[in-house]
Amino acid sequence: MKFPLQFIYDWYRNAIRHPQYRWWIILGTLVYFVSPLDFSPDIFPIAGQIDDFVLLTLLITELFQMIVERLQNPSQVTVEDSPEGETIEVNAVSVDDSSN
Repeated sequence: MKFPLQFIYDWYRNAIRHPQYRWWIILGTLVYFVSPLDFSPDIFPIAGQIDDFVLLTLLITELFQMIVERLQNPSQVTVEDSPEGETIEVNAVSVDDSSN
């Protein structure tokens, strides 16, 4: 059975971009990085650090992409940015249900 790395990458990317889970994913990644318990133990010279650095690289890459997207679209308001009581305009798109 093949272990789909693309599935893990997509899950991680979607989870870190979700405002409710973002800080838990960041905290979990940092704890995993410093923890001696992981998929390949750090006592093995090179193989032990590979999973740590892959996960840390993924975290840094995703955070950097989110920052760049935020700087490119500063006028875009998200739910986490809006003060309570403020109305957020949403563009609705109709979905064609002709496949059923």
